[in-house]
Amino acid sequence: MKVLLLYPQFPQSFWSYDRFMEIAGLKAVLPPLGIITVASLLPQDWDIRFYDRNVSLETEEDWEWCDLVILSAMLVQKPDFHALIQKGVRLGKKVAVGGPYPTSVPQDALASGADYLILDEGEITVPQLLEALTQGKAQGIFRSMDKPDVTLSPIPRFDLLQLNAYFMMAIQFSRGCPFNCEFCDIISLYGRKPRTKEPNQTLAELQTLYDLGWRGSLFVVDDNFIGNQRNVKRFLRELIPWMQQHDYPFSFITEASVNLAEDEEMLELMVQAGFYAVFLGIETPDQDSLQVTRKLQNTRNPLVEACRKINQVGLLIYAGFILGFDGERSGAGERIREFVEQTSIPQPMLGILQALPNTALWTRLQQEQRLVEGVGVTEVGDQNTLMNFIPTRPITEIAREYVEGFWKLYEPTNYLRRCFQQCLSLGSQPRQRQTMQFPIGKGLRLVTQLIWHQGIRRPDIRGQFWRQLWIILLNKPQVLNLYLGLCAAGEHFWEYRILARERITQQLGYDALEVSASSKQEPMLVRS
Repeated sequence: MKVLLLYPQFPQSFWSYDRFMEIAGLKAVLPPLGIITVASLLPQDWDIRFYDRNVSLETEEDWEWCDLVILSAMLVQKPDFHALIQKGVRLGKKVAVGGPYPTSVPQDALASGADYLILDEGEITVPQLLEALTQGKAQGIFRSMDKPDVTLSPIPRFDLLQLNAYFMMAIQFSRGCPFNCEFCDIISLYGRKPRTKEPNQTLAELQTLYDLGWRGSLFVVDDNFIGNQRNVKRFLRELIPWMQQHDYPFSFITEASVNLAEDEEMLELMVQAGFYAVFLGIETPDQDSLQVTRKLQNTRNPLVEACRKINQVGLLIYAGFILGFDGERSGAGERIREFVEQTSIPQPMLGILQALPNTALWTRLQQEQRLVEGVGVTEVGDQNTLMNFIPTRPITEIAREYVEGFWKLYEPTNYLRRCFQQCLSLGSQPRQRQTMQFPIGKGLRLVTQLIWHQGIRRPDIRGQFWRQLWIILLNKPQVLNLYLGLCAAGEHFWEYRILARERITQQLGYDALEVSASSKQEPMLVRS
């Protein structure tokens, strides 16, 4: 069979880093790990053509050539996902879809005309698709209540990727999370019992990337890397000598729960293995909101102290924050901003709460008849959306705090100051190479572009750029790559905050967001 594997385009979003990708000469931040794993599950005698549409587009000849089109998508890819299904239908091609979006909202894919829905986890449902095709079935929905044994998961088809188009590579060690946060769909998708690969299995994936020539940063995409603490320590203890033997070819970033700060052994192992950063789901400094959303792991110890401990061992912190929890008090956005400034987290991801399908939050709000149709990320596939439910405080107040908070956080001098302070606060790493690494051949271009844009072209930050860079060079040269990468990412966020403001005001029915003449150019919501 001739199969065309397609990964839909992303719109401009918080994580798309569009401007950063442009100045670095790259196409995308991360490869689509899910669909290249599906490629490994297909029969070896099938002909496969793969396109990450964020890197390069397929041709009309590819569409004519194929017997079957397979798509995988997340919610944020919704527009291109449906356009691709509909094109396949128009051309008379069989279309199979999978991934988090159709798994959560299968009716959307069916409405666009998809023939086969490969839902849940592919290790179980891809073989169901293959059996249906063998039997000549024209349609099918393939689901499984069981969770696959990921120790049997194959090595993803990294060879299908244009490696030099990506900022990072990606691997997965575990699926699932032991916690019970009300708003999170990870536990409904992958369960609360974290399942891990074997250490030698994951090392084989790293060896594959190494043999293909990848050198640079690598994202361990687990939703909570430390969910199974015993197994992740087993893996790290084997990863450390592998990294040493290969002269530290990779530097790692991952996602973890805040209780990482409570485990000194885990922190030490991660640093020794080459981890340089971690994304934390902090959500809010308001303890009452954490209780409401059942994120109790964030209430056990002071969050500022937890961030300080993680920084001390040498790990940079990225973090997520949310506005709109039930019972939230006015000023939550300002309290988040104060927390971010206190901890110098460079790139806080500020969002408005969404009730995602099949989550505990969705079920509760449905019972309370508070869900609203036609709005929210599920409907439009956009991160900058108002909540899809009736909140407990005025929605205009939440929207104002979101827009003003995002605007202030990513005001250029504020952003650059946090990048500088975070890098200076990091404890010493064992090796200089274990900070952010740029792909081979891209680092010089990125630095040259950065000097032009921030060190020459912009008078508002030019002095700050050179002053901070000089201090980093004199006092902490080992974090230079990391610092420059963070500075360059600012080019994306300074554009994105304008887009976020426009998207929210359009949904509110406001004609414009007026920017006051006060310092820091704070936005004000006004009706024209």
